[in-house]
Amino acid sequence: MQTSDLDADAFADAIESFNRFYIRLPTLEALSFTTLSVLDTLATSPRPLRLTDLTRSEQVTQPAITQLITRLERDGLVERAPDPTDGRAVLVRITEAGRRVGRSRREDRLRHLGPLIDRLTAEQRRALTRALPALNRLAELGRESR
Repeated sequence: MQTSDLDADAFADAIESFNRFYIRLPTLEALSFTTLSVLDTLATSPRPLRLTDLTRSEQVTQPAITQLITRLERDGLVERAPDPTDGRAVLVRITEAGRRVGRSRREDRLRHLGPLIDRLTAEQRRALTRALPALNRLAELGRESR
């Protein structure tokens, strides 16, 4: 699919190829992709989230997210609190220990990614640098459209 001057198919292929590589970089924190995704979602959310919000964002079933949050709470990575606006619902927020997991994972990935970036040519590194604002904006647009 061509979108003006960007080949969307080639772009999607490149992003998917990079994602497959990136999410599999070795890390000290051996947690599932869904666990890490939930922690990241909570870490970047400006407010605590309901389980239904997490079910939607993580694209898993309500029982699956409930089980996962129970495990994360047991491990001290998230906390649950009653929703003050709805007595039937709970809000989930990340703890400092949960944030440390995210920071540790990022540091591990950077340790592996840095040497690979060093192997790119100067022009390839400049091209990636020039693409960063557009990639960040594309991610922002994707979050807004949800």
